[in-house]
Amino acid sequence: MSSYEQFLREIPTSRGVIVIDTSVASAYYAVDLAPYSNNVGISAAGHTSRGAFNVWGNSFPAEHLPESGAPVSVGGVPFRFPRVGVGDDNVRCDGQFVAVEEGRFDWLHLLTASERRAEDVVEMHFADGSVDPEWLRVSDFWAAPAWFGETTAFATPVMHYPHHVQRGVSAMLWSQRVPVTRRADLSGFRLPRNAAVHVFAATLQQTAVPEAGHDQ
Repeated sequence: MSSYEQFLREIPTSRGVIVIDTSVASAYYAVDLAPYSNNVGISAAGHTSRGAFNVWGNSFPAEHLPESGAPVSVGGVPFRFPRVGVGDDNVRCDGQFVAVEEGRFDWLHLLTASERRAEDVVEMHFADGSVDPEWLRVSDFWAAPAWFGETTAFATPVMHYPHHVQRGVSAMLWSQRVPVTRRADLSGFRLPRNAAVHVFAATLQQTAVPEAGHDQ
């Protein structure tokens, strides 16, 4: 097993989420977004008309992205790439509340893209009833640099239009993070009501894994 494969190995857990690489100082928990997916943003070259990332019917080219459902690492953060070609593959943000198994976390990492440069709020919901608004800032997916300092996850050499493949125009998928600052158990997060923002994958991170028998 390579070090990369070992890093991405999955360990079953009773928490109902995927634990990835708990052998290091951070623990990562993949969030299942499939129940909330409502948009097709990735298409195959032979079926470009199926894509509908934006109002013009543009989409990301599947041939230049990871395999459907594959584990990927971006800037050291592991994600589970969405299933592609079997229905919706991303969440177009419309205020969806994404429930998570309660726990204390430090960061919410997102594989995300926006139909235009966007700034909006993600609400962090906690088990004690507290709600913290946190900014999510996402750069344009259209062959543009990272305006908000995101990490480039994938930059494709082509973009799909409804009836053709446009070469020389990149589609940008970003890795962005949102802080979880309150020292309380997170129970979920609410995505912004902003149809321009799309989320393809999400991972929660604990940056300091507590020792057994100690509170976080």
